[in-house]
Amino acid sequence: MFPLGSVLFPYMPLHLRVFEERYLVMLSRILTEEPAEFGVVLIERGQEVGGGEHRFPFGTVAQITELEGAEGFVGVVAQGDRRIEVTEWKDEDPHPQALVRELPELEWNDVLLPLREQAELAVRRSLAMASEFTELQWAPDVALSDDPVAAAWQLAAIAPLNQLDQVDLLRSSTMGGLLRSILDYSLAASESFQAVWPGDDGDDLDEDLDPGSDPDEDRG
Repeated sequence: MFPLGSVLFPYMPLHLRVFEERYLVMLSRILTEEPAEFGVVLIERGQEVGGGEHRFPFGTVAQITELEGAEGFVGVVAQGDRRIEVTEWKDEDPHPQALVRELPELEWNDVLLPLREQAELAVRRSLAMASEFTELQWAPDVALSDDPVAAAWQLAAIAPLNQLDQVDLLRSSTMGGLLRSILDYSLAASESFQAVWPGDDGDDLDEDLDPGSDPDEDRG
């Protein structure tokens, strides 16, 4: 397990610089198997470095796709795969370990397409508004996957939300519930931005969205 200060969603990339000895040991162990993977959970309290942090129980399996050696650290590129819930934290040896159960995959139904379109528009509007205040990792016109399940999780990941909201999205039990929550959280985010940015409701954003095949930006 690799507790981090950010939420990893399925279908999203993860870039890490691994330098702590305990996680270098973890890498050496998991790279003996195929696929090489580890669990990622959000740190609830504490720090990423040194251990002793408190962790949320819900997370995502990360599958390693690239490794790069550098002076003082190992660069890791991984991809979010299936969702997990920690059922028991075990003793660290020397890295965090846990027993987990896999959460069911969310199933797509085409009747959800109107809700998906509303959620996407709300996310892109909130990104456009948030970009007026801060530098964002994701542009309002970032491309999404053609696969509807992947695109839904990508929307969850790029929406400008706090980490508690992201963990709530990660726990979704249905695709409809996920999309509804993305829509509601994104509308709430836009309202908060609107409160400090009067006179513009974001309607100048093109509503004719044409997602591409894959996200075109990295998640650091």
